[in-house]
Amino acid sequence: AAAPVARYPPIVASLTAKSKAARQRRVERWQAKVHAAQSADEKIRILTRMQLMKYVVYPQTFALNADRWYQGFTKTVFLSGLPPPSPAPVPVPDLASLRAAACDCLLQEHFYQRRKGRAPLYRQREALASPFLDQLVTTLVGLLSAHNPVLAAAAALDCKRPVHFYWWRGEEIILHGHRKGRVDALRYQINDTPHNQIRISKQLPEFVPLDYSVPIEIPVMKCKPDKLPLFKRQYENTIFIGSKTADPYCYGHTQFHLLPDKLKRERLLKQNCADQIEVVFRANAIASLFAWTGAQAMYQGFWSEADVTRPFVSQGVITDGKYFSFFCYQLNTLALTAQADRDNTRKNICWGIQSKPLYETIEDDDVKGFNDDVLLQIVHFLLNRPKEDESPLSEN
Repeated sequence: AAAPVARYPPIVASLTAKSKAARQRRVERWQAKVHAAQSADEKIRILTRMQLMKYVVYPQTFALNADRWYQGFTKTVFLSGLPPPSPAPVPVPDLASLRAAACDCLLQEHFYQRRKGRAPLYRQREALASPFLDQLVTTLVGLLSAHNPVLAAAAALDCKRPVHFYWWRGEEIILHGHRKGRVDALRYQINDTPHNQIRISKQLPEFVPLDYSVPIEIPVMKCKPDKLPLFKRQYENTIFIGSKTADPYCYGHTQFHLLPDKLKRERLLKQNCADQIEVVFRANAIASLFAWTGAQAMYQGFWSEADVTRPFVSQGVITDGKYFSFFCYQLNTLALTAQADRDNTRKNICWGIQSKPLYETIEDDDVKGFNDDVLLQIVHFLLNRPKEDESPLSEN
């Protein structure tokens, strides 16, 4: 017999009630609106439209053990060391010419250039390191363009371009106000300004498969982010990779970050915080590369309820002008909300090594103790290129 036809519409929870069923219906209605959006711009507009209080995560922070907190906020596992290089042989250019170019960049700012006036307080090193890093990146990209055609024909080099990312992670019970007692999502925002970044038109190859199982647990903090400390603010929610969604160079290659003088090694050693020197590098890499790759994924139409179907990969170089540290990041999931993360076994992965000095000292017009290993690692990062047989399509 045919199933009887319902004479009345189904009974559903009110959209304005305070019950759990009503809240779930509001969430489902909002999610359906995002799923129905036709473009990435429209999805991002719906996801970021409502401005509520959110935690502001600073990539460059003096907070103790901030890297462990940032791993929890971003669901990131940190692995010591860099991922294995691609099996394809990479042609190594003339090291002597690259070393000479790097030394010229150093001497240009430390010896040849005579700047008038004193640098602002707590920015003495930055006044030298910032133009040096600009010149080093530009010079190496120009010299290596012949060995990596992607840098010459399909890349964009940004200088101090902002990068923003907004996401939800976890829940809390509201303690005060007219919404007291309700369950609310914890919202986070990263506003980053990498010193230099390279964007390309195709994705870099993945380091590990998307569902790679990492036998390491993510640190779990038993207290609220206020104890880090993090502070809540209410302003515009922004998701931005450094260019608009219509830009063809919508994938990340390498970011270069310059640490401020307030986080320099000598100051941390003077404060008896030698164990926090590498923490500063790791926290900066985890927060910055997560924000960059997460924004790239959302530009392709992915979000927490429509998780990524392919990994997003970027590289990062963190420096204070003398010491360099290298990181690789692979975004495997955007399902970070309390509801989407229940049965989600994927983890984002960050690889990194301890910082090494590029040189020992500069005396007169000579660079003493130049470290070729650091220069070669920068070169290997810049020579990394997408697989030629792959052309990922946008999934809007």
